[in-house]
Amino acid sequence: MQNVTWEEAFCGEGASCYRFGTDRDGNSYISVLGAEDHYLTDSRESLQQLIRDIKAGKADHLL
Repeated sequence: MQNVTWEEAFCGEGASCYRFGTDRDGNSYISVLGAEDHYLTDSRESLQQLIRDIKAGKADHLL
């Protein structure tokens, strides 16, 4: 596993808890709380764009 610095868990309604993290190379990580060894990773810029798109409603059709 990469040397990831994880933030505190973000929990939505129900039991959906996620953690965000970064490493020294500027990569960002998303994981389900308790399963940090299974993560999605990409550049910090890509994660920022993903979050902006979600906030803009571009993923609402998936709900």
